[in-house]
Amino acid sequence: TDTLNTLPDRELASGLAEVIKYGLIRDAEFFEWQEKNMEKLMARDPDAFAYAIKRSCENKAEVVSLDEKESGLRATLNLGHTFGHAIETGFGYGEWLHGEAVAAGTVMAVDMSYRLGWIDSSIMKRVNDILQRAKLPTAPPETMTVEMFKSVMAVDKKVADGLLRLILLKGPLGNCVFTGEYDRKALDDTLSAFCKS
Repeated sequence: TDTLNTLPDRELASGLAEVIKYGLIRDAEFFEWQEKNMEKLMARDPDAFAYAIKRSCENKAEVVSLDEKESGLRATLNLGHTFGHAIETGFGYGEWLHGEAVAAGTVMAVDMSYRLGWIDSSIMKRVNDILQRAKLPTAPPETMTVEMFKSVMAVDKKVADGLLRLILLKGPLGNCVFTGEYDRKALDDTLSAFCKS
């Protein structure tokens, strides 16, 4: 926690995007704890820091131990990263921090999950709220176009047999899927909703 205290606020917030991710993909209780304690995390409360680090490490260790050969479960750690990597590439590395791109990407993945009918609107609202409280972006940069997203996503490492597989939320909070089986229209609609062109 002493090391974290040396980070500028923006870098700290960027790291919180990954902490929030664990709650969304597999640990609803942890997400609820974050909702109650986000201001403490932002204020660098040492006890809150310690708990967030502990739960994040436990979640990551569990995922990796359950999927040492990367058969799919480990991919769920990339919630928001496919959209996020497109932002980093399209917008230029260094303009946005990794966690900022992941935060906006997470909102896009959650939006798409909702369009597919896989989650209810309350989850969308909660994700937006917690990211805003963490001072993280909830939409991609205005210069990003649908075409920029599509061209970067087409070469994503999660493309198999020409099919882009995404990590999307499905069911109650804390559940997700890694799948290529989704209605393509939902992806197009999400991209159109977040891009001006």
